[in-house]
Amino acid sequence: MTPTDIARVQTYLRRILGSDRVTIVPPGKSGLSVEITVQDEVIGTLHRDDDEGEVSYSVHLTILDEDLPPPAKAAAKPRR
Repeated sequence: MTPTDIARVQTYLRRILGSDRVTIVPPGKSGLSVEITVQDEVIGTLHRDDDEGEVSYSVHLTILDEDLPPPAKAAAKPRR
């Protein structure tokens, strides 16, 4: 993915998500994934697809269970 691709997609994501904290980080070495971060926390990867001249980008978000808040306790059923 080119630096221009990355900049364009980053601008788009920041606009639709309403946050300048979204950053797309190019890989340090060729062959590695392009990462999407929010405040230095990697939240997913970005992939470019070129199918017969039609270019699209896909975002894969990864959410670890350990990063989620604890589940809400079920409301107690009223006694009859």
